[in-house]
Amino acid sequence: MTREVKETFGMPGSLGGRPPAPGALAAKVRALAPSMTRSMQRVAEAVAQDPAGCAALTVTGLAELTGTSEATVVRTARLLGYPGYRDLRLALAGLAAQQQSGRAPAITTDIAVDDPIADVVAKLAYDEQQTLADTAAALDTAQLEAAVSAAAHARRIDVYGVGASGLVAQDLTQKLLRIGVIAHAHSDPHLAVTNAVQLRAGDVAIAITHSGSTGDVIEPLRVAFERGATTVAITGRPDSPVTQYADHVLTTSIARETELRPAAMSSRTSQLLVVDCLFVGVAQRTYETAAPALSASYEALAHRHRR
Repeated sequence: MTREVKETFGMPGSLGGRPPAPGALAAKVRALAPSMTRSMQRVAEAVAQDPAGCAALTVTGLAELTGTSEATVVRTARLLGYPGYRDLRLALAGLAAQQQSGRAPAITTDIAVDDPIADVVAKLAYDEQQTLADTAAALDTAQLEAAVSAAAHARRIDVYGVGASGLVAQDLTQKLLRIGVIAHAHSDPHLAVTNAVQLRAGDVAIAITHSGSTGDVIEPLRVAFERGATTVAITGRPDSPVTQYADHVLTTSIARETELRPAAMSSRTSQLLVVDCLFVGVAQRTYETAAPALSASYEALAHRHRR
């Protein structure tokens, strides 16, 4: 989507790109459910919970099952990334086949206060695996390719994030610096904005915010966007305010928050996968300079690891 369209409508459209693969459907529902109307949520929850049963229904049948209208069913299908209900039914059939083959894991229970540590390890490991699988399934590779291309040719990259997202921002910039890419992480909102005003076309600004509504991250991204830099949002909410100023949106898995597992834990895992994909893509595109730079950084630090 062009900057002109973004400035006119205020947010990216929901229909660009290819329809999500069958395995991405449940992750897509989790990511978009908070932004749906209640009637659309009923449709989305139905198809995610019983793909086989819904795949056998006509649009009228699904509308009757969920107590909604045919128009609501079609709108939900389109919001989930499918051109129409027929395409959604095909995806549901594919998802049902995957589940019947035994590849779909059972959902574990939340961590309890009195859980043995072995159970805590098992449950956290399962949640981490599911978070990574959801993120990989829902990640728009066309958007990722575009972000990689911009970053690989950037004069400079600024990354914004606060709290747990700030740690992820630091992780990305440290990796980029080791392959010779000029990158800076900003968690202080004042420094972020004062640095953003120095950006221009040819630079890249990346905002990391799970909620997509963190003002301290949105503000510098807006400034960078207005200065002509290529902007990227890494967020769990593809319809959130931060995407209004993003040329490219990379969606992370929605966090499964519990009392003993705050959202920051789940979102961090998802964000780290996305920034690792971004980093590796940049390293591939800049391999001729990245490989020597990485070797030089290893050599410079080698003496610190000798005994």
